[in-house]
Amino acid sequence: MTSRTARRTRRTLQVAGAGAAALLVLTACSSSGKDDAPASDAPASSKKLSGTVTVFAAASLKESFTALGRTFESRHPGTKVTFSFGGSDSLAASITGGAPADVFAAASAKTMKIVTDAGDASGTPATFVRNQLEIATLPGNPDKVASLKDLTGPGLKVVLCAKEVPCGAAAQKALDAAKLKLTPVSYEQDVKSALTKVELKEADAAVVYRTDVKAAGDKVEGVEFPESADAVNDYPIALLKNAPNAAASEAFIALVRSAEGQKVLTGAGFLKP
Repeated sequence: MTSRTARRTRRTLQVAGAGAAALLVLTACSSSGKDDAPASDAPASSKKLSGTVTVFAAASLKESFTALGRTFESRHPGTKVTFSFGGSDSLAASITGGAPADVFAAASAKTMKIVTDAGDASGTPATFVRNQLEIATLPGNPDKVASLKDLTGPGLKVVLCAKEVPCGAAAQKALDAAKLKLTPVSYEQDVKSALTKVELKEADAAVVYRTDVKAAGDKVEGVEFPESADAVNDYPIALLKNAPNAAASEAFIALVRSAEGQKVLTGAGFLKP
């Protein structure tokens, strides 16, 4: 082999070696990129949810949340949404007392604060709707109630929510705005109980939410009054700190706050947040 041929052979081997090295680097980079990729590129929302979501919610949310619960279950086979409806103050006390629950939807910021102050909420509660008061009277309004002042008339049996309950606190705020004093025949522990007194004709009128009047249909008649604008309640919702089923619970909260959820809630008479 001549010296010129030998030099040409060495140059060819060097080029081939460099090309092989470059190929190895590219292969290594490609492999590294694949290893760094997340184990699953599917969005979290598409992951299968299962198990029970336990929701503690204000009594006034009963119809709307029950409907949204059915929607959630049909959308996520294998899940079940169970509800405990009642006065927000009682529900808050149960949560801080250790009752197992995933979600709390309150009828006022004050009752939600009981839970957040105890450190039992995960993250910051979000207001998802608002609600306004209305007077519920017997069908046909036989006592001709036309204003909040009319409820103070002699002989009229009026029911209010207890002052610790959001609807009771709101009613008191409206009465204060109107500079009126009213002594009811009873104080009820949640808004549905107050409304039931009228439905059963055990009371002539009750100060409740407009959503409850709407849900009652022809069992009662609603009377709006201007002072209700001074007592509108914000409704906050929160995931609870020790939620047994956090993933499904977050998805339920997302449904409540979605455009679809808002349509159900506003259709029931709630105001947008």
